[in-house]
Amino acid sequence: MTTDAPPPPPLSKTSPGPAQPTTEQFIETQESAEFTELRHSYRSFAFPLTFAFVAWYLLYVLLSSYAGGFMGTTLFGNINVALVLGIAQFVTTFLIAWWYARHAARLLDPRAEAIKARMEGGA
Repeated sequence: MTTDAPPPPPLSKTSPGPAQPTTEQFIETQESAEFTELRHSYRSFAFPLTFAFVAWYLLYVLLSSYAGGFMGTTLFGNINVALVLGIAQFVTTFLIAWWYARHAARLLDPRAEAIKARMEGGA
């Protein structure tokens, strides 16, 4: 069964979309107090958590490398310290991701959306 439907129209290269801000508007926004506060909110959350997690991970690696006796200590059954700390690595990864998503949705995304809307509306 064939249909003799006409081909779809070509896509327009001038489709209406958000207005593009100028370079001066980008610089002005980047230097604004609102953007500075957004950047500070992100950095004050992300940098300490990143540092803490990397330190926690390196502690696990160093204990695994140099404290084999401690890591091999049986806690109960076939469960030892290394297994518990290894699972804790996964748990902390997911907790940090969840915490960041919550932080971003509550504090970062509304501010970023307001800046974006002002930039696209004012261009």
